[in-house]
Amino acid sequence: MANPHQQSPDGNYDPAGSTQMFRAFVDEAAPGGRAPAAPAARGGSGPKPGMIIGVIVAIAVVAGVAWLALG
Repeated sequence: MANPHQQSPDGNYDPAGSTQMFRAFVDEAAPGGRAPAAPAARGGSGPKPGMIIGVIVAIAVVAGVAWLALG
C-alpha cells in the first residue's frame, strides 16, 4: 500500500510528497494568525533612500562609461 502522504488530493502520485508537505506547512501557519510581513513591506510605502541613491549612482556610472566610450 502507498504512503498516504504521497498521494495528492486529485489522485496524482507525488513521489517526493512535497505537495503534501507544502500544504501542511501552509495550513499549519494559517490558524495562528497572519504570517509575518516581509522585511521590505514593514517599513512603509515607497522606496528606501539607499535604493534611490543606488539607482542614481548606477545611472551616473553608466553615463560616465558611455561618455568615455563615445568620447
